[in-house]
Amino acid sequence: MTIKLYQIDAFTDRVFSGNPAAVCPLDAWLDDTLMQQIAMENNLAETAFYVKRDDEYDIRWFTPTVEVDLCGHATLASAFVLFNHEGYEADTIRFHSPRSGPLIVKREGEYLTLNFPTDVIAPVPLTVELAASFDGTPLAAYKGKTDYLLIFESEAHIQSAKPDLARIAQLAARGVIITAPGNEVDFVSRFFGPQSGVDEDPVTGSAHTTLIPYWAGKLGKNELTARQLSVRGGYLQCSYLGDRVAISGQAKRYLTGEIHVA
Repeated sequence: MTIKLYQIDAFTDRVFSGNPAAVCPLDAWLDDTLMQQIAMENNLAETAFYVKRDDEYDIRWFTPTVEVDLCGHATLASAFVLFNHEGYEADTIRFHSPRSGPLIVKREGEYLTLNFPTDVIAPVPLTVELAASFDGTPLAAYKGKTDYLLIFESEAHIQSAKPDLARIAQLAARGVIITAPGNEVDFVSRFFGPQSGVDEDPVTGSAHTTLIPYWAGKLGKNELTARQLSVRGGYLQCSYLGDRVAISGQAKRYLTGEIHVA
Protein backbone atom coordinates (compact mmCIF):
# COMPACT_ATOMS: atom_id res chain seq x y z
CA MET A 1 0.00 0.00 0.00
CA THR A 2 1.24 3.49 -0.88
CA ILE A 3 -0.02 6.52 1.05
CA LYS A 4 0.70 10.09 0.03
CA LEU A 5 2.48 12.18 2.68
CA TYR A 6 2.94 15.93 3.02
CA GLN A 7 4.90 17.70 5.75
CA ILE A 8 3.75 21.28 6.29
CA ASP A 9 5.10 23.98 8.60
CA ALA A 10 2.01 25.71 10.03
CA PHE A 11 1.58 29.17 11.56
CA THR A 12 4.65 30.52 9.81
CA ASP A 13 5.65 32.22 6.56
CA ARG A 14 8.87 30.21 6.15
CA VAL A 15 10.07 26.63 6.50
CA PHE A 16 12.00 25.54 9.60
CA SER A 17 9.63 27.64 11.71
CA GLY A 18 6.11 27.25 13.05
CA ASN A 19 4.76 23.80 13.83
CA PRO A 20 5.44 20.88 11.46
CA ALA A 21 2.54 18.52 10.77
CA ALA A 22 2.27 15.44 8.58
CA VAL A 23 -0.83 15.21 6.38
CA CYS A 24 -2.04 11.98 4.76
CA PRO A 25 -4.95 12.23 2.28
CA LEU A 26 -6.89 8.94 2.22
CA ASP A 27 -9.58 7.43 0.00
CA ALA A 28 -10.93 5.44 2.98
CA TRP A 29 -10.02 5.11 6.64
CA LEU A 30 -7.11 2.88 7.57
CA ASP A 31 -7.10 0.66 10.62
CA ASP A 32 -6.63 2.75 13.78
CA THR A 33 -3.52 0.79 14.73
CA LEU A 34 -1.90 1.51 11.39
CA MET A 35 -2.66 5.23 11.62
CA GLN A 36 -1.12 5.31 15.09
CA GLN A 37 1.95 3.46 13.80
CA ILE A 38 2.33 5.96 10.94
CA ALA A 39 2.11 8.85 13.40
CA MET A 40 4.72 7.20 15.60
CA GLU A 41 7.02 6.66 12.61
CA ASN A 42 6.56 10.27 11.46
CA ASN A 43 7.60 11.36 14.97
CA LEU A 44 5.98 14.80 14.66
CA ALA A 45 3.66 16.41 17.17
CA GLU A 46 0.69 15.55 14.95
CA THR A 47 -0.18 13.54 11.87
CA ALA A 48 -3.54 14.37 10.27
CA PHE A 49 -5.54 11.93 8.15
CA TYR A 50 -8.54 13.04 6.13
CA VAL A 51 -11.15 11.33 3.92
CA LYS A 52 -13.54 13.12 1.55
CA ARG A 53 -17.22 12.57 2.36
CA ASP A 54 -19.83 14.28 0.19
CA ASP A 55 -18.96 18.00 0.25
CA GLU A 56 -16.74 17.92 3.34
CA TYR A 57 -13.73 16.07 4.76
CA ASP A 58 -13.63 13.85 7.83
CA ILE A 59 -10.42 14.46 9.76
CA ARG A 60 -8.55 12.77 12.63
CA TRP A 61 -5.26 13.59 14.36
CA PHE A 62 -2.63 11.41 16.03
CA THR A 63 0.43 12.27 18.12
CA PRO A 64 3.19 9.65 18.23
CA THR A 65 1.32 7.99 21.12
CA VAL A 66 -2.43 8.85 21.07
CA GLU A 67 -5.33 10.09 18.99
CA VAL A 68 -6.39 13.59 20.12
CA ASP A 69 -9.71 15.42 20.21
CA LEU A 70 -8.61 18.54 18.33
CA CYS A 71 -5.52 19.86 16.58
CA GLY A 72 -5.30 23.32 15.08
CA HIS A 73 -1.96 23.33 13.28
CA ALA A 74 -2.55 19.95 11.58
CA THR A 75 -5.99 21.14 10.43
CA LEU A 76 -4.39 24.29 9.02
CA ALA A 77 -1.78 22.07 7.33
CA SER A 78 -4.49 19.80 5.88
CA ALA A 79 -6.32 22.80 4.45
CA PHE A 80 -3.05 24.09 2.97
CA VAL A 81 -2.52 20.72 1.26
CA LEU A 82 -6.05 20.73 -0.17
CA PHE A 83 -5.85 24.33 -1.38
CA ASN A 84 -2.34 24.13 -2.85
CA HIS A 85 -1.61 20.50 -3.77
CA GLU A 86 -4.83 18.45 -3.99
CA GLY A 87 -6.85 20.58 -6.41
CA TYR A 88 -9.44 22.05 -4.04
CA GLU A 89 -10.78 25.17 -5.79
CA ALA A 90 -13.23 26.88 -3.40
CA ASP A 91 -12.06 29.23 -0.64
CA THR A 92 -13.81 27.44 2.25
CA ILE A 93 -13.19 23.86 3.41
CA ARG A 94 -15.54 22.11 5.81
CA PHE A 95 -13.88 19.46 7.95
CA HIS A 96 -15.71 17.24 10.41
CA SER A 97 -14.10 15.64 13.44
CA PRO A 98 -15.87 12.74 15.19
CA ARG A 99 -14.56 14.20 18.46
CA SER A 100 -14.91 17.96 17.92
CA GLY A 101 -17.66 18.41 15.34
CA PRO A 102 -17.60 20.84 12.40
CA LEU A 103 -14.37 22.74 11.70
CA ILE A 104 -14.14 25.35 8.95
CA VAL A 105 -11.05 26.75 7.23
CA LYS A 106 -11.19 29.79 4.94
CA ARG A 107 -8.50 31.01 2.54
CA GLU A 108 -7.96 34.77 2.76
CA GLY A 109 -4.95 35.75 0.66
CA GLU A 110 -1.82 34.24 2.22
CA TYR A 111 -3.66 33.46 5.44
CA LEU A 112 -5.79 30.46 6.36
CA THR A 113 -8.39 30.99 9.07
CA LEU A 114 -9.60 28.20 11.35
CA ASN A 115 -13.11 28.47 12.78
CA PHE A 116 -13.14 26.29 15.92
CA PRO A 117 -15.41 25.86 18.95
CA THR A 118 -14.49 28.04 21.92
CA ASP A 119 -13.21 26.19 24.96
CA VAL A 120 -15.10 26.69 28.21
CA ILE A 121 -12.70 27.51 31.02
CA ALA A 122 -13.15 27.89 34.75
CA PRO A 123 -10.80 28.96 37.56
CA VAL A 124 -9.32 26.12 39.59
CA PRO A 125 -7.20 26.10 42.76
CA LEU A 126 -3.49 26.65 42.20
CA THR A 127 -2.52 23.35 43.74
CA VAL A 128 0.96 22.34 44.82
CA GLU A 129 1.10 19.95 41.86
CA LEU A 130 0.32 22.75 39.38
CA ALA A 131 2.59 25.34 40.96
CA ALA A 132 5.50 22.91 41.17
CA SER A 133 5.27 22.12 37.46
CA PHE A 134 7.26 25.27 36.66
CA ASP A 135 10.07 27.19 38.28
CA GLY A 136 8.05 30.41 38.64
CA THR A 137 4.82 30.89 40.57
CA PRO A 138 1.68 31.40 38.42
CA LEU A 139 -0.74 34.19 39.24
CA ALA A 140 -3.81 32.01 38.60
CA ALA A 141 -4.92 28.66 37.20
CA TYR A 142 -7.83 27.64 34.95
CA LYS A 143 -9.03 24.38 33.43
CA GLY A 144 -10.63 23.88 30.03
CA LYS A 145 -11.94 20.77 28.35
CA THR A 146 -8.53 19.14 28.02
CA ASP A 147 -5.82 21.50 29.31
CA TYR A 148 -4.75 23.52 32.32
CA LEU A 149 -4.08 27.23 31.73
CA LEU A 150 -1.56 28.97 33.99
CA ILE A 151 -1.30 32.78 34.01
CA PHE A 152 2.08 34.43 34.53
CA GLU A 153 3.06 38.07 34.96
CA SER A 154 5.18 38.82 31.89
CA GLU A 155 6.49 37.62 28.56
CA ALA A 156 9.90 37.17 30.19
CA HIS A 157 8.39 34.59 32.56
CA ILE A 158 7.01 32.60 29.60
CA GLN A 159 10.23 32.84 27.60
CA SER A 160 12.43 31.61 30.45
CA ALA A 161 10.01 29.09 32.03
CA LYS A 162 11.56 25.75 32.94
CA PRO A 163 8.90 23.03 32.96
CA ASP A 164 9.12 19.94 35.15
CA LEU A 165 7.93 17.51 32.49
CA ALA A 166 7.76 14.57 34.89
CA ARG A 167 5.34 16.51 37.13
CA ILE A 168 3.32 17.78 34.18
CA ALA A 169 2.96 14.22 32.88
CA GLN A 170 1.22 13.28 36.13
CA LEU A 171 -1.51 15.90 35.78
CA ALA A 172 -4.96 14.73 34.66
CA ALA A 173 -5.01 16.73 31.43
CA ARG A 174 -3.84 16.65 27.83
CA GLY A 175 -1.24 19.26 28.80
CA VAL A 176 -0.53 22.68 30.29
CA ILE A 177 -0.68 26.09 28.60
CA ILE A 178 1.30 28.94 30.14
CA THR A 179 0.57 32.51 29.09
CA ALA A 180 1.22 36.19 29.83
CA PRO A 181 0.73 39.60 28.21
CA GLY A 182 3.04 40.11 25.22
CA ASN A 183 5.49 42.92 24.63
CA GLU A 184 4.65 43.35 20.93
CA VAL A 185 1.49 41.21 20.66
CA ASP A 186 -1.54 40.92 22.90
CA PHE A 187 -0.44 37.68 24.52
CA VAL A 188 2.24 35.01 24.39
CA SER A 189 2.14 31.36 25.35
CA ARG A 190 3.85 27.98 25.43
CA PHE A 191 2.30 24.51 25.56
CA PHE A 192 3.60 21.34 27.22
CA GLY A 193 1.95 17.94 26.68
CA PRO A 194 4.15 15.03 27.79
CA GLN A 195 0.91 13.12 28.56
CA SER A 196 0.25 13.13 24.80
CA GLY A 197 3.80 12.34 23.68
CA VAL A 198 4.68 16.00 22.97
CA ASP A 199 7.02 17.54 25.55
CA GLU A 200 6.68 21.05 24.07
CA ASP A 201 4.51 21.79 21.05
CA PRO A 202 5.96 24.51 18.79
CA VAL A 203 2.64 26.24 17.94
CA THR A 204 -0.66 24.93 19.28
CA GLY A 205 -3.79 26.04 17.45
CA SER A 206 -6.13 24.12 19.75
CA ALA A 207 -4.64 25.80 22.84
CA HIS A 208 -5.80 29.12 21.42
CA THR A 209 -9.42 28.00 21.76
CA THR A 210 -8.64 28.35 25.48
CA LEU A 211 -6.35 31.38 25.28
CA ILE A 212 -8.59 33.56 23.08
CA PRO A 213 -11.65 33.70 25.39
CA TYR A 214 -9.41 34.31 28.40
CA TRP A 215 -7.51 37.21 26.83
CA ALA A 216 -10.57 38.66 25.10
CA GLY A 217 -12.19 38.97 28.52
CA LYS A 218 -9.03 40.21 30.20
CA LEU A 219 -8.17 42.85 27.57
CA GLY A 220 -11.74 43.78 26.65
CA LYS A 221 -11.35 43.27 22.91
CA ASN A 222 -12.20 40.54 20.40
CA GLU A 223 -9.37 40.98 17.86
CA LEU A 224 -6.05 39.73 19.22
CA THR A 225 -2.50 38.96 18.11
CA ALA A 226 -0.42 36.19 19.62
CA ARG A 227 2.97 34.51 19.55
CA GLN A 228 3.90 31.08 20.82
CA LEU A 229 7.40 31.31 22.26
CA SER A 230 8.80 27.88 21.44
CA VAL A 231 12.22 27.56 19.82
CA ARG A 232 10.60 27.42 16.36
CA GLY A 233 8.03 30.08 17.25
CA GLY A 234 4.78 31.03 15.56
CA TYR A 235 2.48 34.00 14.95
CA LEU A 236 -1.33 33.89 15.08
CA GLN A 237 -4.12 36.37 14.44
CA CYS A 238 -7.13 35.61 16.64
CA SER A 239 -10.78 36.62 16.89
CA TYR A 240 -13.25 35.88 19.67
CA LEU A 241 -16.68 35.09 18.18
CA GLY A 242 -18.56 33.96 21.28
CA ASP A 243 -19.07 30.20 21.03
CA ARG A 244 -16.48 30.03 18.22
CA VAL A 245 -12.99 31.44 17.70
CA ALA A 246 -11.11 32.32 14.50
CA ILE A 247 -7.38 31.53 14.36
CA SER A 248 -5.40 32.69 11.33
CA GLY A 249 -1.92 31.83 10.14
CA GLN A 250 0.22 31.02 7.15
CA ALA A 251 1.84 27.72 6.16
CA LYS A 252 4.65 26.42 3.96
CA ARG A 253 5.31 23.01 2.40
CA TYR A 254 8.51 21.31 3.50
CA LEU A 255 8.14 17.81 2.05
CA THR A 256 6.09 15.68 -0.31
CA GLY A 257 6.56 11.92 -0.29
CA GLU A 258 5.06 8.46 -0.05
CA ILE A 259 4.59 5.97 2.77
CA HIS A 260 4.96 2.29 1.85
CA VAL A 261 3.32 -0.29 4.12
CA ALA A 262 2.37 -3.89 3.61
